[in-house]
Amino acid sequence: MTAANQVTEEQINFYRENGFVKLENMLTGEELEQLREYLEEAMQEEGSRSVKTDQKDGTYYRVLNQKVNTWRDHGGMAKFSFHEKFAKAALELTGSNEIRFFHDHGLWKMPGDSKPTPWHQDTPYWPVNEPEKGMLSIWIALDDVDEKNGCMAFVPKSHRIGKLNPIDLVNPQNIFDALEDGKLEDSKPVIVPLKAGSCTFHNGLTFHYAHANSTDRPRRALAIIYMPDGITFSGKPHTVTEGQKLEKGQPVKGPLFPLLAKRHA
Repeated sequence: MTAANQVTEEQINFYRENGFVKLENMLTGEELEQLREYLEEAMQEEGSRSVKTDQKDGTYYRVLNQKVNTWRDHGGMAKFSFHEKFAKAALELTGSNEIRFFHDHGLWKMPGDSKPTPWHQDTPYWPVNEPEKGMLSIWIALDDVDEKNGCMAFVPKSHRIGKLNPIDLVNPQNIFDALEDGKLEDSKPVIVPLKAGSCTFHNGLTFHYAHANSTDRPRRALAIIYMPDGITFSGKPHTVTEGQKLEKGQPVKGPLFPLLAKRHA
């Protein structure tokens, strides 16, 4: 990847103010075709190291056909999941000194009986302390996305609310019921359509939602979760930390959580 798509000061300020940002043309046409091929292979592969979160016809599958840590079964996916360019963008957006990989996930919103992904925060699902340090995700569209096939929406400034309880994505609660009166009254959801090869970044505390897919084709995306420096393990169980000998209260690092970008003095 070239250095042509550096994050601008305006985008950095927007991200820090609103908890999300849209970046155009994160992938070239050639890279997009390559990633589509790799993700197709990874999602079909019956590998032993990546984790498929539900089977076809399952209730969660209708929300998302998801596979976590695709890179562990597909070297081509590792090329993108660990790519320095994405990690450097995360470094600039957060202003942190280091960016470490947490996990990737292939996200297909399937056609047919598709369900929306309800409003939620990401941080409550992760086994980490320090929610204020702002773990974040890049969400790369491999297809053009809009309200018809599962584009995302965000509530600006919702990352300032703090960490709430996790939402059941199959039988969801209304996350807005957990807010104190007056909170986010002036923040209306922003729908973010994307062209294939473009992306969003969002803070793990930002309220976000994905529309159902009413088309006849899967909506394909790759998401990668990043940790700024100083993130420690909470001790709670999670698919990607299981068996990694992490100690409660200690930094999340090790073979599955490599350092991808660092700020130079």
